[in-house]
Amino acid sequence: QVQLVESGGGLVQPGGSLRLSCVGSGFTFSGYSMGWVRQAPGKGLDWVSDIDGAGHATYYADSVKGRFTISRDNAKNVLYLQLSSLKPEDTAVYYCEWYGTRGQGTQVTVSS
Repeated sequence: QVQLVESGGGLVQPGGSLRLSCVGSGFTFSGYSMGWVRQAPGKGLDWVSDIDGAGHATYYADSVKGRFTISRDNAKNVLYLQLSSLKPEDTAVYYCEWYGTRGQGTQVTVSS
């Protein structure tokens, strides 16, 4: 079955950086677009970024454009999200997503 496992979250100061990873299995990883969504405390899911199957086309929410970078390594079945210039409002659980399926998420907390 499809499995997505995120990692890389943590506590970081404002202005800091993190790299999130998501390992996918149970499907042809390179054949599909994938993305990241996040859920801040007490709020709903927000779309963050998508990338096409080949890794050539990327899309970002306005709130993260210029600060986050999505990428993938199809040889390793891994999806990445590089978070830079982090702000307190980026605090959330981050999930990778494949056609409605999400992993368990990884917590990102931005605080001084």
